Formats: sequence, C-alpha cells, structure tokens
Amino acid sequence: MSERKQDAPLKYLSDDEIEALFKVIPTVRNKALFRLIYHRGLRASEPGLLQMSDWFPETERLMVRRLKGSVSAPFRLTSIEARHLRAWIRERGSAAGPIFTSREHGPISRRQVWQLMHDYSKRAGIAIERAHPHALKHSCGTHVLEKLGDITLVQDWLGHKDIKSTAIYAKVVNPSREKAADRLRDWT
Repeated sequence: MSERKQDAPLKYLSDDEIEALFKVIPTVRNKALFRLIYHRGLRASEPGLLQMSDWFPETERLMVRRLKGSVSAPFRLTSIEARHLRAWIRERGSAAGPIFTSREHGPISRRQVWQLMHDYSKRAGIAIERAHPHALKHSCGTHVLEKLGDITLVQDWLGHKDIKSTAIYAKVVNPSREKAADRLRDWT
C-alpha cells in the first residue's frame, strides 16, 4: 500500500505505468537499457558508464558504476533484466566497449536516455511531469521498499552512502508501519 501527502505530486510510476512503458519499447537494446535503468535505479548518465567488461554472464552479475558519490558495486540481476541484457548482447556482439552504444558507437548519452524516456512515456500515456529517467529511479526505490520492507536494503540497492538520501522512499511507502498496525489492531 502506498501512502503520500495529498498535495505532493507522485514522483514514481505505478506498477501499471511501468508495465505500459515496457510494452511500448520496440527495440531489444532499449528494452535492456530501460530494464537496467528501472531495476538498478540508474541515473540517466549511468548506463553510458556500463562496459562489456562489467557483465559477468555466468553469474548474471553486473558491475554498476554510480555517479554523485554513490557506491558502485556488482549486483546480481533480476531474471527479467538478465534475459533482456543477454538478448541485447547477442544482437550487439561481445566486442569490448560500452554495453549501450549510440549511433556513433560511443556510450549512450544522458540526453539520448532522456529523449527515449520522454518518447516512450508519451506513447505509454505517462504524465509529462514523470516522463524522465529519474522517475524510474524513484520507482525503483519505492517498489523495492514495497517488496522488501527494509530501507537499508533500498539504500544498498540504490548505492546511497547516506541513509538520508533513501529516506524519501519511506515517506511514500512504509510496509513496516502497515505490519505494525496489523499486529497492534486489537491493542487496548
């Protein structure tokens, strides 16, 4: 269950909006790209940092390099991320270099990621104020907290050094509060 202030604009996408977004993405590369952005909570400039040498297919781990002083670390991918990344790499080839390339064969740019997100959001019917890649980072944090109920796991998942950066998700979702309310329901 999600909670938020009545007057606060929603900063993340619902599960239905995430599903709608992925339905409109037509290419193998961009499906893999946006799966990683969403499931890893990447900033728009971070997919361009991913190199083929960061991918360990035998363990389905990816070294995620983060910016803004966040913690970089290897992560085991979810099944859907790994499936889409494998499909993209089959199409891309295994040559060294950026995993996600631009038309010029350099790393995909932050600007390209923003433009793609804007275009796909429009096709998926997502409101313009959430038609940006950072909404996927907020969605990741919110959805991980909903699923795991532990803010320290969200902190690690998103690479936050300071728990204060992660605390914004606790204001949106607090499954522990719901569990506590259930346990205390008959408290007299």
